Amino acid sequence: MKKHLLQAAAAVALLAALPAVAQNAAIVNGKPVPKARMDVLAQQLAAAGRPVTAEMQGQLREEVVAREIFMQEAQKQGLDATDDYKNQLELARQAILIRQLFENYRKANAVSDADAQAEYDKFAAANGGKEYKARHILVEKEDQAQKILADLKKGAKFEDIAKKQSKDPGSGANGGDLDWAAPASFVPEFSEAMIKLKKGETTPAPVKSQFGYHIIRVDDIRQAQLPKLEEVKPQIVQQLQQQRLQKYQEELRAKAKVE
Repeated sequence: MKKHLLQAAAAVALLAALPAVAQNAAIVNGKPVPKARMDVLAQQLAAAGRPVTAEMQGQLREEVVAREIFMQEAQKQGLDATDDYKNQLELARQAILIRQLFENYRKANAVSDADAQAEYDKFAAANGGKEYKARHILVEKEDQAQKILADLKKGAKFEDIAKKQSKDPGSGANGGDLDWAAPASFVPEFSEAMIKLKKGETTPAPVKSQFGYHIIRVDDIRQAQLPKLEEVKPQIVQQLQQQRLQKYQEELRAKAKVE
């Protein structure tokens, strides 16, 4: 009878210990290593673009066990009492809390479909209309520009002069080619002169801007080719999220009393 009672008591003790064992990934030198550490590590890997599969659970366990072993040794050596450790720990604590603060703000201020549509509509309004495939030659002085215009009238090739004389390195190497762009992409002086030109025409006089003197030629004109909302929605959402988060940070900074 006594033997049966002892077995029953042992079974009860074992059952009572099971929840604690299930909550731990391991016990290292008598110290439990919570399984929650594996879960957090898996979340960090997933956030970094490395989703954790069931087959990787063993690797996660080995990682948290190794960290516990190394941490215990560092504590034995008293490294957790140094000022350097305490300062780094404080910075890490701040980083975690700040990241959580911003994540909570993003969740509470999510960008809706209506928000994305409104931002797209503004983009379409600003970039709709006509697009111009233009070339330009940019020089520093007006007399240089006048001479180039004279050379063009005599039959000189626009592309060749752009490669040799334009001080815009990006387009100059391509014969002055600026590719397709909306007028709003350029400084006002440039845009105003460009939209007055018809296909194949060159500005009759140099166009002065903050960059120097431009000679502009329009090679072609078309209606703006805008991407559909579905194609740019992820970028729009990300941009709006960043704008809202930046505003939130600025508001917190403005309210803070810093002496």
